[in-house]
Amino acid sequence: MFRRKLTALEYHNPTGFDCKDETEFRNVIVWLEDQKIRHYKIEDRGNLRNIPSSDWPKYFEKYLQDVNCPFSAQQRQETVDWLLGLAVRFEYGDNGMMEKYRNCKPVTEASDVQKSADPLINLDSNNPDFKAGVLGLANLLKIQRHDDYLVMLKAIRILIQERLTPDAIAKASQAKEGLPVALDKHILGFDTGDATLNEAARVLRLLHIEELRELQTKINEAIVAVQAIIADPKTDHRLGKVGR
Repeated sequence: MFRRKLTALEYHNPTGFDCKDETEFRNVIVWLEDQKIRHYKIEDRGNLRNIPSSDWPKYFEKYLQDVNCPFSAQQRQETVDWLLGLAVRFEYGDNGMMEKYRNCKPVTEASDVQKSADPLINLDSNNPDFKAGVLGLANLLKIQRHDDYLVMLKAIRILIQERLTPDAIAKASQAKEGLPVALDKHILGFDTGDATLNEAARVLRLLHIEELRELQTKINEAIVAVQAIIADPKTDHRLGKVGR
């Protein structure tokens, strides 16, 4: 009964949501508040985000009161449906959003120029020649097979754009110059009894440390990207406050 609203809100699993699953239910509530409703300020959402807490139902009941929900926490289906409706109104009720979709034309009214501009618009994914071509490219580029040939084609496109463009090839061809390292100044922490093995172990440890640094950098970039998504409250001038 929630599929349409969850789909309109671009929830990641609109068809598989189970309101009776406690963990899934709590996750949806937190997702709605973080991404769509935004009634609380970011720093005030901690109790609601603490999903494993035994006190979560108490904070959820208070949240329902704060957003003026007419249903209690015990009326789970009614509560979820009401919050989804509230999120939809916030998502599509802004004048800018309404104006954005007001003049959209149906897909059937697309001009011939637009149709011809996309070479894949009339592509038949069930054509044997198409399947053979995609499979040949996937094997050549060592891309894992997938039941959906369009998915494989998308993976091929991404790999070509990221690895096989002239700029990507030129960048990959550039030799990385590093600083000379004095291995004897690095303490190994153990002794193998063989000087050659000790030196090899030092090299492996330094390479491992470098990999950990690269991993930490990627983790930091991921954290920043997530924070940029969830820490972006919308301002509702009608309420005179930040958040919804």
